[in-house]
Amino acid sequence: MASEEASLRALESLMTEFFHNCTTNERKREIEELLNNFAQQIGAWRFCLYFLSSTRNDYVMMYSLTVFENLINKMWLGVPSQDKMEIRSCLPKLLLAHHKTLPYFIRNKLCKVIVDIGRQDWPMFYHDFFTNILQLIQSPVTTPLGLIMLKTTSEELACPREDLSVARKEELRKLLLDQVQTVLGLLTGILESIWDKHSATAATPPPSPTSGESGDLLSSLLQSPSAAKLLNQPIPILDTESEYICSLALECLAHLFSWIPLSTSITPSLLTTIFHFARFGCDTRVRKMSSVNGSSQNSVLGQERGRLGVLAMSCINELMSKNCVPMEFEEYLLRMFQQTFYLLQKITKENNAHTVKSRLEELDESYIEKFTDFLRLFVSVHLRRIESYSQFPVVEFLALLFKYTFHQPTHEGYFSCLDIWTLFLDYLTSKIKSRLADKEAVLNRYEDALVLLLTEVLNRIQFRYNQAQLEELDDETLDDDQQTEWQRYLRQSLEVVAKVMELLPTHAFSTLFPVLQDNLEVYLGLQQFVVTSGTGHRLNITAENDCRRLHCSLRDLSSLLQAVGRLAEYFIGDVFAARFNDALTVVERLVKVTLYGSQIKLYNIETAVPSVLKPDLIDVHAQSLAALQAYAHWLAQFYSEVHRQNPEQFISLVSTTLEAITPLISSKVQEKLLLSACHLLVSLATTVRPVFLISIPAVQKVFNRITDTSAQQLPDKAQVLVCRALSNVLLLPWPNLPESEQQWAVRSTNHASLISALTREYRQLKSNAILPQRKVQLEDNVTDEMLSFFLTLFQGLRVQMGVPFTEQIIQTFLNMFTREQLAESILHEGSTGCRVVEKFLKILQVVVQEPGQVFKPFLPSVISLCMEQVYPIIAERSSPDVKAELFELLFRVLHHNWRYFFKSSVLASVQRGVAEEQMENEAQFSAIMQAFGQSFLQPDIHLFKQNLFYLETLNTKQKLYHKKIFRTTMLFQFVNVLLQVLVHKSHDLLQEEIGIATYNMASVDFDGFYSAFLPEFLASCDGVDSNQKNVLGRNFKMDRDLPSFTQNVHRLVNDLRYYRLCNDSLPPGTVKL
Repeated sequence: MASEEASLRALESLMTEFFHNCTTNERKREIEELLNNFAQQIGAWRFCLYFLSSTRNDYVMMYSLTVFENLINKMWLGVPSQDKMEIRSCLPKLLLAHHKTLPYFIRNKLCKVIVDIGRQDWPMFYHDFFTNILQLIQSPVTTPLGLIMLKTTSEELACPREDLSVARKEELRKLLLDQVQTVLGLLTGILESIWDKHSATAATPPPSPTSGESGDLLSSLLQSPSAAKLLNQPIPILDTESEYICSLALECLAHLFSWIPLSTSITPSLLTTIFHFARFGCDTRVRKMSSVNGSSQNSVLGQERGRLGVLAMSCINELMSKNCVPMEFEEYLLRMFQQTFYLLQKITKENNAHTVKSRLEELDESYIEKFTDFLRLFVSVHLRRIESYSQFPVVEFLALLFKYTFHQPTHEGYFSCLDIWTLFLDYLTSKIKSRLADKEAVLNRYEDALVLLLTEVLNRIQFRYNQAQLEELDDETLDDDQQTEWQRYLRQSLEVVAKVMELLPTHAFSTLFPVLQDNLEVYLGLQQFVVTSGTGHRLNITAENDCRRLHCSLRDLSSLLQAVGRLAEYFIGDVFAARFNDALTVVERLVKVTLYGSQIKLYNIETAVPSVLKPDLIDVHAQSLAALQAYAHWLAQFYSEVHRQNPEQFISLVSTTLEAITPLISSKVQEKLLLSACHLLVSLATTVRPVFLISIPAVQKVFNRITDTSAQQLPDKAQVLVCRALSNVLLLPWPNLPESEQQWAVRSTNHASLISALTREYRQLKSNAILPQRKVQLEDNVTDEMLSFFLTLFQGLRVQMGVPFTEQIIQTFLNMFTREQLAESILHEGSTGCRVVEKFLKILQVVVQEPGQVFKPFLPSVISLCMEQVYPIIAERSSPDVKAELFELLFRVLHHNWRYFFKSSVLASVQRGVAEEQMENEAQFSAIMQAFGQSFLQPDIHLFKQNLFYLETLNTKQKLYHKKIFRTTMLFQFVNVLLQVLVHKSHDLLQEEIGIATYNMASVDFDGFYSAFLPEFLASCDGVDSNQKNVLGRNFKMDRDLPSFTQNVHRLVNDLRYYRLCNDSLPPGTVKL
């Protein structure tokens, strides 16, 4: 024992030293190695057992338990059975003796170690494992411990993480399912008895003036006064111990519900009990009591009770998230909804002392989150099932949801509720599309709710009604989706508005337009306050209150303009004529507003609060242009309807719009506004394309502005947009006109002069540059830009460029990219050199995709460049640079030039019934396939996924796996590689894709797979004995359908890993029979 005692002291000092902040990393590594070596010794567990019972040092206990964990999960098979019996007997005794004094994390770890033994040995060698847990739960002294053991068992045995054979996993699940009824009964009993025991002592509160709930929604929801009465009982006050036990029991239930199927084991009394506890979350009395008494003890109690509510809601949500509901469970489900909506009604109830919002603010944030999750699951998973129940009042439910949504205390809470409304609106839209016959009846049922929703969402985005909340939103920091909190708020709100518009267009329009009109009046009325000052124009509004009101009105106008733009799609297509007048009203207003902004130059005006009002005025102007741009498709449809008869109104709208745009196309205008104007110009030139566009003076002005080299150039983005618009005016065919009236000759001349003017400086470079005779080494980023230009050229104009010129360019590039040049470019990871090579490969991708014979002569040199020059440089490098582009190019070579490799004649396939194709360029084909195979052995998961997709595509389109060369020389090599990847778990995220690809390959020759490949594969597997190989072979059933085959593959892989783990755990020299 002295040696054990000495070892313990030594271990304690080592552990203290390891975690001391002065210990160096070097020394820590030494200690770690020492501890690992100690753990690997046979019999180390005896020392650990002594350490556990004799030390109070947390680090030592944790280390000892880790040694046991490793022994059980990695080496258990090789432990002598006598030792196993001793461990099975000692650890539970240790737990029973010390569970009250151990720190909770040590106690939980010890529980897990005992459960790990159960996972290996129950029921064969550890038959009382589960009965012991049930006894612990039933004995009042050890109930908490039993519940912790139960939860750990559910976590570790229902979905075991460690490697177990598939058969054992299935056996464990079945064993647990057999115990479910008993366990649920026990948990129900615990929760009920604690509730009943404390209910009897709960003080009955005096009747409140609002507690007469019999006549309201409740009776219609619960169908029985007794249920309502039951839920109206006062909530008991629990002592700390009872509270702790209830929280453990609810945690167990939540985990059990995550994997057990819905069945009658989940009894009505259990559900009712869970709902009783869910009420703890919406009880604000405890919090008030704690704040009144001011004692921290009470406040902690309040939080704990709130937590019981959260845990109960977690249980409910686990049940709610199951989509597969057996017939016999539907009634329980309905009861669950009824009880939850009782809670919803409780927390959204207004009375004299409380507004709904203040009530929600008092509740635990997590409880609100869980409740919102419940509502989301209800709408997304169960609404279609429940709506058909005549006794379920959906409209009343929506009224409660409405209250709940618009009284959320946080922005995140409000966003989550808007998501629920979006789900509901989607459900309604799809329901109407599938049942057009009773569309009116469905809409009438929900019309009032939808109009209310629309009005309230619109109010919420306006400072006029919601200033305090909106000012809290951040409009500076961008999130992962590149939008600010304010933009996200507005976008989500407008999506709801748009969805209501789709269902109730007339109502939505008549709700939104007057609000827009009010704010427009303020904006259009600013003209009377503009005065001329020495330096320019000034807005003569200076009183602080007026400036603040103007700021709010402009922000609201900006939001409402976005709303109007978002609705543009609901005025076109089939409904164009029916909603024409509404749309015309909107477009006329927008045209007027944009012109007004440009004429009185509000964007350049001086204001009393420039940091606030100037951005507001610019934003309104930019949003009015963007909203008008959204109506480009409507304008195009308007044009096609009226171009024959009286187009005056249309011409006037377009001309006025251009008058509004032209002054803004200037380098002096703020970029936000300038880009909005440019985008609108592009839409008019591309989508609307009126024949008279080019003759409008405003457009000619823009032409002159862009081609005048003396004028200051616009910022790049704007310059590109304007050039695109002017080019499109000349290039795109005019709608509604025959070919003979398109005036291509004139337009072509104009386009040539536009291009000539735009490229003047670029063309002058050539005559100015006196190049020396030797090759000039260009900077990488210049080369990068050049290749970008050529890539665009090839993508857009390869046909017009003609064959000789294209050949010349490609040949120049091929000569330029020598092996040395490529190596130098590629070897600097992430460099511009890599990007240049990637762009060049992209150009070649465009070339090899071209149909017809024109570019076919380049194929040999393209393949040679890939396989002999680029591939050898990147093959062994771990860096992903260039690889994705190279393999895409190889895929395009195969996909678009299949006949370069396989010349199958139609006649031959008709005569023989199956095409026995002639193979050409076999060596190149084999080299490409080998490169694909090699890529599967590398760790880059993105490349793996991409290349697997390419092979599968080639098989779908060209029957790659069926080709003789693939079938006879490569097929099973690929299958072998894919199976090895699964066994090594290196690309686990792609398990499903790998399984399907394996099936597609094997299905080409199932006979060969089962009779030759599988036995060979198993024979070559190391780390398993012949008996285990036979079992693996027997378990792989000869199924030929996809689901069964992939299941067999995953079983084979799982069990192979498990056997290797078992064999590694045997002590050296073990004789296996």
